[in-house]
Amino acid sequence: MLTSRNPHLATLLGAVTADAAAMGLHWLYAADRLEQLQRQAPLAFRPPAAANYAGAQGYFAHGGKAAGENSFYGETCRLVIHHLARHGRFDRLAYQQEWLAHFGPGGRYTGYIDHPTRALVIRLLHCATPADYPAVSGSADSQLPALECVPALVACHRGSRSQLLDTVLEAVAVSHDHPLANEAATAAAQALADVLEGVPLAKALANAASFAGTTLQPLLADALAMPRLDAVAAAARFGMACPLEKGLPVIFHIARHAPNYATAVEANILAGGDSCGRSLLLGALLAVRDTLHDTSMEDRSGIPLAWLTRVSDLAKLVGDAGTALRLDDETPAI
Repeated sequence: MLTSRNPHLATLLGAVTADAAAMGLHWLYAADRLEQLQRQAPLAFRPPAAANYAGAQGYFAHGGKAAGENSFYGETCRLVIHHLARHGRFDRLAYQQEWLAHFGPGGRYTGYIDHPTRALVIRLLHCATPADYPAVSGSADSQLPALECVPALVACHRGSRSQLLDTVLEAVAVSHDHPLANEAATAAAQALADVLEGVPLAKALANAASFAGTTLQPLLADALAMPRLDAVAAAARFGMACPLEKGLPVIFHIARHAPNYATAVEANILAGGDSCGRSLLLGALLAVRDTLHDTSMEDRSGIPLAWLTRVSDLAKLVGDAGTALRLDDETPAI
């Protein structure tokens, strides 16, 4: 398990690890196929394989990746962590430049990217100079990529809650221009910030639902009211796909009922569909909850060390996380 007891570090590692764990079966929508695969072996960190999608509903997007790499969701989260490590705070213009250098033509990232990312790359490429970037708005999109920035911004923030929410909305606006994206990101940030402050997870989720707006709030309340962990039933009820009104209730349901990080991550993958889109916030919430809960090394709480060591380019992630969190005098221990 993760041996560092720093909950802010756990936030970052928990988010990125959960995405890497889900990547191999991302966008597989066939519940029966996922249940069959689970009977054969744990679902986390499966190598991407077209055979798992053959004859089943789904989209095989990550054929060029190896087990342990991140989806574009996790890559964006890592980019935000790296940005905060470089600048010490969120700087929209610098972030837009780094986004283009990472996801744009000739950039460091190779693999599938979603519509808001592609649209932002195109908009930035059409700017005459970087000085024009701040005027570029995000897409009118209300899907789970709007939450990519939340774990890093919440974990690394040291000011007031109102300042945090302003920063989150500023970062969301880089790629998304939609009221639902703003409401979901606000609720997600409130929940994670509360848990980092020691609020019990169930209470933090209930409190956060009140910030989610008229569309999301009743869905989140319904998800929290489900009596026991059943990610498959939650996905069938709310939806497996990428829209926030489908994914955020599934996140809240699993987070409310999962007994530990590993169970939550496996349940999220079993729920199918946009498992990577749900993974960042879910992984962050459970990693913090497990870290703050005083547990023994014999139980299964926390990020399994065997999982963490499978995350691609782990040394860079831990280094960026330590710098972003200003852990100069606290070497991250894993």
